[in-house]
Amino acid sequence: MDFILAIVLIIAVGAVSGVAAFFMGINHRKKVAEAEIGSAEAEAQRIVNDAYKEAEAQKKEAVLEAKDEIHRQREASEKELNERRREIQRQERRIQSKEETLDKKIENLEKKEDKLAKKQKAVENEYAEAERIKNSHLEVLESISGYSKEQAKNELLHKLDQKLNHEKAVKIMEYEQRVKDECDKKARNIISMAIQRCASDYVAEATVSVVQLPNDEMKGRIIGREGRNIRSIETITGVDLIIDDTPEAITISCFEPVRREIARIALEKLVADGRIHPSKIEEMVEKARREVENTIKQEGERTVIETGVNGLNADIIKLLGRLRYRTSYGQNVLKHSIEVCHLSGMIAQELGLNPTVAKRAGLLHDIGKAIDHEVEGSHIELGVEIAKKYKESEAVIHAIAAHHGDIEAKTVVACIVQAADAISAARPGARRENLENYIKRLQKLEEVAMSFEGVDASYAIQAGREIRIMVKPEVIDDDRMVLLAREICEKIEADLEYPGQIKVNMIRESRAIEFAK
Repeated sequence: MDFILAIVLIIAVGAVSGVAAFFMGINHRKKVAEAEIGSAEAEAQRIVNDAYKEAEAQKKEAVLEAKDEIHRQREASEKELNERRREIQRQERRIQSKEETLDKKIENLEKKEDKLAKKQKAVENEYAEAERIKNSHLEVLESISGYSKEQAKNELLHKLDQKLNHEKAVKIMEYEQRVKDECDKKARNIISMAIQRCASDYVAEATVSVVQLPNDEMKGRIIGREGRNIRSIETITGVDLIIDDTPEAITISCFEPVRREIARIALEKLVADGRIHPSKIEEMVEKARREVENTIKQEGERTVIETGVNGLNADIIKLLGRLRYRTSYGQNVLKHSIEVCHLSGMIAQELGLNPTVAKRAGLLHDIGKAIDHEVEGSHIELGVEIAKKYKESEAVIHAIAAHHGDIEAKTVVACIVQAADAISAARPGARRENLENYIKRLQKLEEVAMSFEGVDASYAIQAGREIRIMVKPEVIDDDRMVLLAREICEKIEADLEYPGQIKVNMIRESRAIEFAK
């Protein structure tokens, strides 16, 4: 019991001692902390005071810098403002000077306007007086003549025009008759006109065709009553029919082979039918024209098969067929093109090249000659345009353009076509220079006639000794025909060179056609 009590007391004493020690430690720590807090507050107060002093110094420094910057900007602004003020003053002085100048000019203009207004008023008064006098005179003249001003002018011009036309026609007819009489007297001393040929049989083959007749009585039927049938045939076809003493034969003469062929076929059909009159002639000529067009197509297809050049456009094939009726210096152009095609292919083959392009270029090198009588331009230019239009290759186009040396040949195919063209043309007897000049002269003669207003058609016949011209009756009257014939003669004399003389034969015909239904 006492032992337990002693232990309890010891524990109690220890607990009291621990509590006392604990409180003493707490009190010590408190004092230490209070001392540290006081020290920190003093340090903080010092830092704040230092920061405040530093801030005040920076503030004063910033204020000084701002004042200096404001002072500099104020000085720059004042300088710029002074410059602008001086510029404005200069502009004001210039404007003031211009205003003074304008005021002077306006004042001078006003004075001139016043003078002009006075002059214009005076002129208007004088013009009004002149008009009044003129009108009074016109009224007197109208009352005397019984015509108004416009009626008198129109009547005077109409009578003057009629009189002048009639007098000019009469004078021209008298002069032409006198010249014809003088020419008849001298005709025995003038050499007959030279025919543009090298040999008569060659030209006859090139420019005339012969139609065989069953009997000589058919000649009279072809001539018709008062020559109406032969005139109709010559007018429609543009050829010259030569009916002479040759038994059972009529000669057709024309430099243009297509017209001559149409006339030959139409005449053969008329002879076979036996009914010959103007309406039947027109019908047969139209049939013959269609037949020739069909022949052209067949010739083109035959040429393609013969040469072996495939893939040509149908229009190019037709143009090739037209070359059958085209000659160049007496040489048939279609035969020449076929020959050049074969020569080009053989040369290309010998050189180890592909002959297909060379043959195609050789066949088409003169294709422009199919339309050079109808379209303006050389056959080379037209041939290039046709080849481009129908999408031919660049090699073919270049060969066409270079085959006469107009441009430099830059490909082997172009050189081959040049050589083949020269070989075909240079063959002995292939070409006749005089025939080509003869045909060109006849074409130029027709072009001169067609250049006049009112001309409907023109045909050169009799180897160029006569040109037959059809005029539009609604445009050209009888008096005007005489003047037009004289004008055409003068243009022929001025523009053409020809032997002998050329007869200008003017034809004016009116037709009225209706159909009974």
